[in-house]
Amino acid sequence: MTRYTRLPTYFLSHGGGPWPWLKAERGTMYDELEASLLRVRQELGTLPKAVLMISGHWEADRFLLSSSERPPLVYDYGGFPEHTYRIRYDAPGDPLLAEKVSSMLTSAGVSSDLDPERGFDHGTFTVMHTMYPEADMPLVQLSIRHDYDPAVHFAIGEALAPLRDEAVVIIGSGFSFHDTRGMRSGLGAQASATFDRWLNEALVGTTAEERRERLLHWAEAPAARAAHPEEDHLIPLMVAAGAAGSDGATRVYHQTDFMGSITVSSYRFGSAPEDPDAVSDR
Repeated sequence: MTRYTRLPTYFLSHGGGPWPWLKAERGTMYDELEASLLRVRQELGTLPKAVLMISGHWEADRFLLSSSERPPLVYDYGGFPEHTYRIRYDAPGDPLLAEKVSSMLTSAGVSSDLDPERGFDHGTFTVMHTMYPEADMPLVQLSIRHDYDPAVHFAIGEALAPLRDEAVVIIGSGFSFHDTRGMRSGLGAQASATFDRWLNEALVGTTAEERRERLLHWAEAPAARAAHPEEDHLIPLMVAAGAAGSDGATRVYHQTDFMGSITVSSYRFGSAPEDPDAVSDR
């Protein structure tokens, strides 16, 4: 039996819209984010067999998993140039992994189903295109539940933690600040900085139990609702943190001038693999 290195989990701020295809229009706005995603790939090396992506852009009344062998793309954005609606990212799905995840959730007492029609939304394909432009990394997307219950999402992360020992990378894709009006106007500068400071204090240097309690009560944090009028982009963090167990958090991306004045961050839970090229058979 092949032994794998335990992989870290991630909560990644994924940027806005189809940004990897808008470099000509947006200039250097996404350079720091792009560099951080490339560092994630570098630190993982050839270890991963697949990625399980929890995107804040897919909500349902129960947990759903993309189960097609070749999922299409979901162009879930508006007002962008015409060419961004013809983007291709033909990464393979992983139906067996989708079935396994569904079974793990069922064993944990959580309702889930497979969705053979669902494609990858931009919370998934922007991140994956940046890290794996070859589109050869098997990928399954997991929805969030639209009640946004942090305890339930944390619990499913705990249930899925064994995947880390099977060379599956668990990534929560969202945004540490997600008030789009505040982003565009610049009025979110103070709220984003305030909430980001709280988030970093909640995640880095705390015990697993302290981290859990703070995340479950995130709405009591300073500027919480100013940062997340709706928490769809924060909830993927709960899954990543739940899967982290007792592993500590490290901030792997931090920018204070995103879109001019917004503070945003991403996190890794667990250590970067010491030998990222120890296993290369996928």
